[in-house]
Amino acid sequence: MANSYDLIVIGGGPGGYVAAIRAAQLGLRTAIVEREHLGGICLNWGCIPTKALLRSADVFRLAKHAKDFGLRIEGEVSFDAEALVKRSRAVAGRLNAGVEFLCKKNKIDVIWGEAALAAPGEIRVAAPKGTARPQFPRPKNILGEGVYSAKHIIIATGARPRALPGLEPDGERIWTYFEALLPPSMPKSLLVVGGGAIGVEFASFYSTFGAQVTLVEALPQILPAEDAEIAALARKSFEKQGIKIITSAKLAKLDKSDNGVVATIATESGEQSVEAERVISAVGVVPNSEGLGLEALGVKTDRGVVLTDGFGRTNVSGIYAIGDVAGPPMLAHKAEHEGVVCAEAIAGLSPHPIERTRIPACTYCHPQIASVGLTEAAAKAAGHEPKIGRFPYIANGKAIAMGETEGLVKTIFDAKSGRLLGAHLIGAEVTELIQGFVIAMNLETTEAELMETIFPHPTLSETMHESALDAFGRAIHI
Repeated sequence: MANSYDLIVIGGGPGGYVAAIRAAQLGLRTAIVEREHLGGICLNWGCIPTKALLRSADVFRLAKHAKDFGLRIEGEVSFDAEALVKRSRAVAGRLNAGVEFLCKKNKIDVIWGEAALAAPGEIRVAAPKGTARPQFPRPKNILGEGVYSAKHIIIATGARPRALPGLEPDGERIWTYFEALLPPSMPKSLLVVGGGAIGVEFASFYSTFGAQVTLVEALPQILPAEDAEIAALARKSFEKQGIKIITSAKLAKLDKSDNGVVATIATESGEQSVEAERVISAVGVVPNSEGLGLEALGVKTDRGVVLTDGFGRTNVSGIYAIGDVAGPPMLAHKAEHEGVVCAEAIAGLSPHPIERTRIPACTYCHPQIASVGLTEAAAKAAGHEPKIGRFPYIANGKAIAMGETEGLVKTIFDAKSGRLLGAHLIGAEVTELIQGFVIAMNLETTEAELMETIFPHPTLSETMHESALDAFGRAIHI
C-alpha cells in the first residue's frame, strides 16, 4: 500500500529526522510527519540561530577590543540589528534545506500536517494549523492529509516554551525565544526570567549589544544544573560585564505599559522593582504530547513526558518516543542519539541504551560553559570520595595569546578507582573541548590514561591535561 510504512516518525526535529535517516539506512520504508518546519525548534528557532547571533556578539566584542590585539578600527564599532537577524535566519534556512536534501537522499517521505494516533499502527494526518512564525519553504514532492499505517511509530514532537501565570508571552513586551530571535531593534533594557542555559545565552547576547540586562532565577544559583563552583565563576563574570543577577527570587507581579514593563521581584530580603523595555520568559519548556491520541491507546506519560525505556520503547508495543517529549535532558544531541538507538532497536540490532550521565551540556554565553558527568556535590552525594583537579586559563599559553584568560577546567575523579566522574569547564571554546572528556568517560578512562595522553601545544586542550594532573598533585604549570 502506498500509505503503508515500516516506520513513521511524528516530528522532523533533530531526534525525528535522525531516527528516520538511520532507519532508512537499515532498509526500513520510512516517513516523517511534520507540521511546521524540518529541523524542528533546534535548527529553526533554537540551537542554530541563537549560535549565529552569539557568533555576531563574539565578533562585535572582539572588534570593540581591536586595539588590544594591535589593530586599528577607525570610528565607532556599531551594529545593524536587522542584519544580525537576517544572517541568523539565513543560517537556519540553509540547514533547513539541508534536512530536506537528506530526506530526499535517503528516500524518506515527508508528510506535511498534524498527526494523531487513530489506532495501533494507524496515523491520521490533518492540515497543519496556522502559525504566526515565519516559515521556510515547504519541501517539494510532499504528502498531505490522510490515513497512514506503520508497524512502528516514533513520537518526536519536541517541546515548547513554558508559560507561567502572569508571564504569558504576548509577542510584544513579553517574549519567548521565538521573539527574542527576531528583535525589530535592540532594547535598551531587558528582564530575563530564568537563569538556565536559554536565559543566560540571551542575557549574554543582549548585554553585549548594549542592553541593561537583569537576570532573575528562582533557585540560589544561576545555571542550576552546573557545578556550583563553575556557576559562581559565571555569575562573577556576568556581573563584571554589567548584567544584574537576582537569585532566590520570583516574579511577583508584572505591569505592562506603552513603554515597557515594571516587574516586582520577590526575594528573601523583600521586594524590589525592575523596569525594562522587554521581558524574555526562559522558565523552561513543556513536552508537546497533547492531541496525539496517546491517552486513548494507553501510552503512559508523566506531566506530559512520554515514559520510555533506554531504547525509546513506551509501554505500548509499536509506539516509541525520543527527544524532548521523552524527558530531560532536553538537548538536541541527546535526541539525535536516542533516535539512532531507537531506530537500531526497531531494526533488530542490539544498540547500547543511552547513558544519561555521559550526555554533555553546553551553554554558549560569554564565557562559554560546558560539562559532563557528576558535579562535585553529586559525586559526594553518590558516596564517592572525589579527587578534584583545577587548572585556570590564565596559566595556559594559547589562552593568553588569544586574550581569553578568563576560565577554569575542573575535573572530578573517584579517589579509589581513578575513574573520571565529571568535568566542568568555563572559558573560551569549552563547548568544543568538552567532547574530549565525553569520549574519555565513554571509554571508562581513569586518571592514568588522561595523564599519559600527549596533548598538543599550544592549545586550550592543555588545560584539560593539567586539570587531570592537578587532581593527583602532578600539575606542571601552576
